[in-house]
Amino acid sequence: MTVDVVLPVLDEAQALPWVLERMPPGYRPIVVDNGSTDGSGELAARLGATVVTEARRGFGAACFAGLSAASAEIVCFVDADGSLDPSELVRVTGPLAADEADLVLGARAAEPGAWPLHARVANRAIALELRRRAGLRLSDLGPMRAARRLDLLSLGLEDRRFGWPLEMVVRAAQAKWRIREVPVTYRARVGRSKVTGTVRGTLRTMNDMARVLR
Repeated sequence: MTVDVVLPVLDEAQALPWVLERMPPGYRPIVVDNGSTDGSGELAARLGATVVTEARRGFGAACFAGLSAASAEIVCFVDADGSLDPSELVRVTGPLAADEADLVLGARAAEPGAWPLHARVANRAIALELRRRAGLRLSDLGPMRAARRLDLLSLGLEDRRFGWPLEMVVRAAQAKWRIREVPVTYRARVGRSKVTGTVRGTLRTMNDMARVLR
């Protein structure tokens, strides 16, 4: 089985070598350079990854560009900051390969200090809201996730900012997909966080996700 792995990247040159070397056999990395100034795109290309350039800034924009460039039946999405171990992708794609799920989310089992309190609280609030609105019993929105490429394209995802992960789950639930969680290790990221590692970044993400829920 060949799997395409989309890695949205904005200045992740420090983490990319470790991330790419941990990719399992048959899992093809697609690095989407979303405006890096540290040479992330060039480094990823030298390390053998397919590199896509997405000029429009935004997490969702980068993810959609990677999805559009993918060709494998199954597509994964993974943060490229070293907080997630790509070797665990096999665990995430397993239920898809066995036709036991349509969307698999990696529920983070965080190492001490890896997941800031404000980010955990925000993530829990979104999970509870999903349970209230859609009956989904999820513990995490899962930054490591996998689904079938054509099914994802059929969802018609529109958000191009930080609401992308939530919109995927909401639309999948509306489409009656089988959504499943599997545990994955969550480590301290490499370098400075640009999103949920800061209170400001978390608030920006929550605002985007609230827009999706509305």
